[in-house]
Amino acid sequence: MATLVTAQWVEQHIDAPHILLLDPRRPMRYLQGHLKGAANLPVYKAFDADGKLLPDAQLQRWIGAAGLDDQATPVIYDSFDGQNGAMVAWLLEYFGRADVHLLNIFFERWVAEGHEVFYKPVPPVSKAFTAQVNSQIRVTLDDLRRESDLKLIDFRSREEYTGEQDRDGKPGHIPGAVNIVWRDLIGPQQEVLASHETIQQLVGAAGIQRGNRVVAYCRLGMRAALGYLALQQAGYDVRLYDRSYAEWARNGLTSVCGDNP
Repeated sequence: MATLVTAQWVEQHIDAPHILLLDPRRPMRYLQGHLKGAANLPVYKAFDADGKLLPDAQLQRWIGAAGLDDQATPVIYDSFDGQNGAMVAWLLEYFGRADVHLLNIFFERWVAEGHEVFYKPVPPVSKAFTAQVNSQIRVTLDDLRRESDLKLIDFRSREEYTGEQDRDGKPGHIPGAVNIVWRDLIGPQQEVLASHETIQQLVGAAGIQRGNRVVAYCRLGMRAALGYLALQQAGYDVRLYDRSYAEWARNGLTSVCGDNP
């Protein structure tokens, strides 16, 4: 599970030789300001033209090319809205890393608080990244078809969930899924996540209980990665369906419009 760390923790460890700062934003955002020594690992490069994550071997080479090896401790930060950082944190966990750290505030607050910002790009030093895949935190379409006891949470907007807004030619949501809007998971003071109490209230109001086997999905996995992070930090048993509703719709499977009864 990713460890959320404060700005003070990052400042204290930023020069440590075993720390690797990872900036998952697009290069233009990275060049407009980044943390000291941070390597750019833009998340959009982890997906193919259809919005699906690349094969594991390609993802591992992509991560290694940014300079992460088995000795370096990854520390991720992100701008609002936190989806990029959450996806990188999930990917590293999926590849077996138990040492993932994530700055608990957005880059914008880091700047506003007067912490140091750098603008010169940091040339990555390619390293050998090895992985031990943890398939227990990832769900496939076959898993959804086979395992009937899964509790699905749709982290898209309310309009996408109910079918008022359709981006896939099949309005609505996966049957049985409940809706938690991903933006509600973000803290009010540019924190990556809202308080545990707020998250527990949202999850409880959606009818999810402790002990449920929860699956987070959205449209292409990014918003669901934030949902995965939030529920995991709050102590729920959660997995990510990274291909999400786009794949479900592409396969012509049944969808439901409106609210679940």
